[in-house]
This record gives sequence, structure tokens and C-alpha cells, in this order.
Amino acid sequence: MEETNKSLLDDSFTSAMTLTNSGVPQVPDRYVLPPSQRPALGSSLGTTETTLPVIDLSLLNQPLLRSRAIHEISMACKEFGFFQVRNHGIPSSVVKDAFDAATQFFDLPVEEKMLLVSANVHEPVRYGTSLNHSTDRVHYWRDFIKHYSHPLSKWINMWPSNPPCYKDKVGKYAEATHVLHKQLIEAISESLGLEKNYLQEEIEGGSQVMAVNCYPACPEPEIALGMPPHSDFSSLTILLQSSQGLQIMDCNKNWVCVPYIEGALIVQLGDQVEVMSNGIYKSVIHRVTVNKDVKRLSFASLHSLPLHKKISPAPKLVNANNTPAYGEFSFNDFLDYISSNDFIQERFIDTIKKSSS
Repeated sequence: MEETNKSLLDDSFTSAMTLTNSGVPQVPDRYVLPPSQRPALGSSLGTTETTLPVIDLSLLNQPLLRSRAIHEISMACKEFGFFQVRNHGIPSSVVKDAFDAATQFFDLPVEEKMLLVSANVHEPVRYGTSLNHSTDRVHYWRDFIKHYSHPLSKWINMWPSNPPCYKDKVGKYAEATHVLHKQLIEAISESLGLEKNYLQEEIEGGSQVMAVNCYPACPEPEIALGMPPHSDFSSLTILLQSSQGLQIMDCNKNWVCVPYIEGALIVQLGDQVEVMSNGIYKSVIHRVTVNKDVKRLSFASLHSLPLHKKISPAPKLVNANNTPAYGEFSFNDFLDYISSNDFIQERFIDTIKKSSS
């Protein structure tokens, strides 16, 4: 039965790269968004100019300045659920190598990439296009390869064998982001008044999903998107981008373009931190725009608790005045939800919020 499903998928599968390379003058109908969901590129309509926080992480290692960095992180998490980081400790050579490997992967012949294609969100390694090619009502101008990445030794043998450099170069970047995530989650825990090692055990045994995205040049970027508005299930997502394209929604529901900063990484709060903080911090809603002339690559490293480990509001942040605002959930609960629900229509986190009545 699985083989039949795969052959059906193969027959209907056309990647965004294939469309771009074929020189289509317009996006096929399945990519055209309803007018209300279009990104209004090139105009101020629907987007806003806001100065987004950029934090120097080297301050965390300086005893006299650590509290300043923790305060900056707290303010960014409360206002945006988002910040960019400089001096994050990942060498530029590791970043360059990761981009090189991703470029080579997406440039492979279609038949080679199709060996990894799957519509099953539980697959530990899968290549695909859009969000889920077999079920999407509207398609998104994006190809991706996703793979579990922690512990690396458990998963790396399942990663792409082509290009030959992929496992080594992307593996080094995955390991570096895992170390960075631990540092960030300690700072975020501290900023909430929790012990910095509040989630230490869960992080060590936690899950890391690396989504390597390719957003090819798109002939009609004003009527399509690379990714629809959503929040991530993770505790944190660490994002590396080759050029501008990400937009986040601010507290006034305006879209804000995230600038490209050479050498910086983007940190996005996910649903697990929103739940852990009992809503003090919010996961950030974001989307991806596409460009007529530029192909954009990104690495979204989604870090979460172990697959079946439930997260709930931290007891220290719950009292008579602040009752738990959320039920508990696990990464696996999220996967089950998106397997059978349209998470574009209703965000997963909204399904676990408790009624205030």
C-alpha cells in the first residue's frame, strides 16, 4: 500500500525548482493565493517598518553584562517572540559550508531527490514541496529536505548521500545549532525567573528537526508565498537565511519584514516556550515571501522536547492569580494534529488553550 501511495505522489509531484527551471511565465493556479492572503509586495500596505531586536550573545559570557543580555532577551520575547543574534559562536566557515551543501542538494537531478520524497510527516527524513504536496489546498513556492538531527549519530546515516559533502557539512552546522539552542534556552528560562537549567534534561534528550528550505525565484511573487502564516511547534527555532524573505506578525497584526543581517542568526519562539511561560512569552507568527529574481535558502533548526515528552506551564509561573492557560502537549501530539488537520485554518496552540471562563 505504501508503494502505491508513493507512486501516486511521484506522479503528481512537481517541485518549485522544476517550475522555475522550466521558465514558467506565471505561477500555476494551485499557487495563487486568495486576494486577502497576498503579501502586498512593493507597497507599505499590509507591512510596517519596525526596528527589530538584535542581541549580542557574547554578553552572556561576561558576568558583569549577562543581566543586560537577559533583560534584552526578555523584552524581545515579550514584544515580538523573536530576535536576531550576533556573536553566536557558529563560525562563518560552518555556515558557508552548510549553504554550499544545500545548494548542491537542491541542484541534484529530480530523480535523485525523489528517492527521499514522502508525504508522511512522521518520516525522520523527507524531501517535499509546498507544505504537504498531497494534501495542500493552496501550494507554496518552496522545496525542502527535513531530517531529524539530534542525536546526530542516530540519524545521520539516513540523511542524503548526495551530494557527498552533505552529511559532513550540514552535520557540523546541526551540532553547532544544538549547542547554541542550549545556551539560548538557559537565557530564556532565566529571563522568566526560572532556574537556567529548568529544561536541561529535556534539551539534552530533545528533538532537533532541521528543515532546509529552497525558495526559487518566482515569476509572480505578489500573488504567492513561500510559506503561509504559522507558528512553530518547537521550543525555539534558530533560522539561518541567505537573503531577506521572512516576515513576522507584530502585536498589532501588522507584517514586519525581517532584515537580512550578514553573520546574524534569527531566533523564533515556538509554541513550547509559549506554554512553558504560561503565555508571558508568545510564539511568533511568521510567513515567507518569495522574490522574482533571487533564490533564497534557509536552515530552520527546530528544537523541542523529546518526541513524547509533554510540556506544560512551569509551576513557578502558575498561582492563584495566574492559573494554567494551556493544557500540556508533546511534539508527537503536534505531528498527529497536522496529519489530520489543516493547521493553516487553526493553529495547533489554539487547540490546547484553556477557556478563561
